[in-house]
Amino acid sequence: MPRITTLVFDLGGVLIDWNPIYLYNSVIPDTEERRRFLNEVCTMDWNEEQDAGRPLREGTQHLIGKFPEQETQIRAYYDRWEEMLGGAIRGTVEILRHCKFDAGMKLYALTNWSAETFPLALARYDFLHWFDGRLVSGEEKIRKPSPDFYQLLIHRYHIRPENAVYVDDNFRNLAPAAALGFHTIHFQSPEQLKLELSAIDGFQW
Repeated sequence: MPRITTLVFDLGGVLIDWNPIYLYNSVIPDTEERRRFLNEVCTMDWNEEQDAGRPLREGTQHLIGKFPEQETQIRAYYDRWEEMLGGAIRGTVEILRHCKFDAGMKLYALTNWSAETFPLALARYDFLHWFDGRLVSGEEKIRKPSPDFYQLLIHRYHIRPENAVYVDDNFRNLAPAAALGFHTIHFQSPEQLKLELSAIDGFQW
């Protein structure tokens, strides 16, 4: 088997604990009302439009036009976006640290993230600066699971997929990477990630 020399990480849900519920627990205290709001108003599909490059202001105004009675709650999504950050997922950060500083592997990030909010994460999390390269969907105006986003990563950083592992907590994002020849891991916990990395032929701690 080819030796694994490269790791590609998704960020949210793998290295950074991000969840709108952290904010909306206080914005909308009622459990059922909060669930409906996040499932029907500020949905993940809507959020991904901003991740794909739509300006935050435009996305916010779009929703307010559809749900004017929810304007205060909608504006909170990006006005108070940092309150959705639950912190670093420490076990994964330690794996990242080992692979970079002990094993000398190449590290890249491929993330669906708004270009306007990503600088806030860069300022907060030092480990985001450990990567040899990053592709942020909002900056590139393309997002997972589009195969073109993965192809862009490969070509920009001269990655050989057969020598690389791609890690993501969203199962739908694994198939395009696997089709291009990456080893893929569906992230569920740092402990599970370490076990699955250790089980890959060609991976060396």
